[in-house]
Amino acid sequence: MKILMAVDGSEYTRKAVDYVLKHLDWYQGQPELHLLHVHAPIPPGRVRAVLGTDAVEAYYRDESAAALSGAEQVLRERGIGFKSGYRVGDIGEQIQAYAEQNGIDLLVMGSHGHGVLRNLVLGSTATRVLASSKVPVLLIR
Repeated sequence: MKILMAVDGSEYTRKAVDYVLKHLDWYQGQPELHLLHVHAPIPPGRVRAVLGTDAVEAYYRDESAAALSGAEQVLRERGIGFKSGYRVGDIGEQIQAYAEQNGIDLLVMGSHGHGVLRNLVLGSTATRVLASSKVPVLLIR
């Protein structure tokens, strides 16, 4: 089984990782774990022109490494293998694309639980992923 954990570096990510690790006995054999951080793109134009493409790419790399580091550390401490990476783009679209490209069987996300009204007005990453996912999604609060 391939499990994708969407990672944003928050306490909700930590809860999701802990939940998966607590329930590893649910799966036959050791699941293949994937960690993915998606960074929303910096609007094109002046920022890239002033900073330069290399600086913007370094920013994405550094921010993603920081978001992934907590989950990676927990898995390393437990001796559990994993793959990790990052993408830049629409968060929901990139998570879905990664899942399809890598044959993911289960998507696990931490949910910030902002509430129904806020989600109706703003939408949430979890709501968008739930609506478009072709694989089961496990939300952890």
